[in-house]
Amino acid sequence: MMENISGKVVRVGKNIDTDQIFPGKYLALTDPKEIGKHCLEGVNENFSENFPENGIVVASTNFGCGSSREHAPIALINMGAKAVVAESFARIFYRNSINLGLPLIICKGISEDVKDGDTLEINFEKNKVIVNSKLELDFEPFNEQSMKILKSGGIKKLMRDRLSKEGEL
Repeated sequence: MMENISGKVVRVGKNIDTDQIFPGKYLALTDPKEIGKHCLEGVNENFSENFPENGIVVASTNFGCGSSREHAPIALINMGAKAVVAESFARIFYRNSINLGLPLIICKGISEDVKDGDTLEINFEKNKVIVNSKLELDFEPFNEQSMKILKSGGIKKLMRDRLSKEGEL
C-alpha cells in the first residue's frame, strides 16, 4: 500500500487549464526546479512562492483541461505539491500526472468542504480524504496499474525497476 499523504490545503477554482498551471511563455525551460517556480502563475502570480511545504492543491471540476503538455504535472511536482484533490480532472492531464508519479485524487464535493489552510490526510488504504482530522470523504480508488505506477514514483521508475530485476539494465 502507498503511504498516506498529509498537508495543508491550497484551493484553486474550476476549469484550471494547463496554461494556468504552467504558462506557455515558459515552455523553453528545462530545469524542473525552475519549471516549479512558475507553477499556477496563471491563477496567482506568486502562487509557488507562497505554496506551503508538503501542500496539497484542491480544485473543483475539470482540473488540467486544455493542452496535453507534461509541463503542468512537472510544475506541480517541482513546486512541492504532494497531491491534487479535485472533483474531476481532464483525462490526458490525469494520465500524464499518474505516469509522472503525482497522485490525483477524485473526491466528489471536496471543493465545498475545505478552505485554504485546512489539513488534509489522504488515506490510500481506506480511499478516504480526511479534513482537519474530522470529516471523512470517499475518493475513487486507483486501478491496480495506476497504483503500481504511483508506488514506484512514476512509470519510468517502474519500468527501470522491472528491467533491472530481469537483468536487462
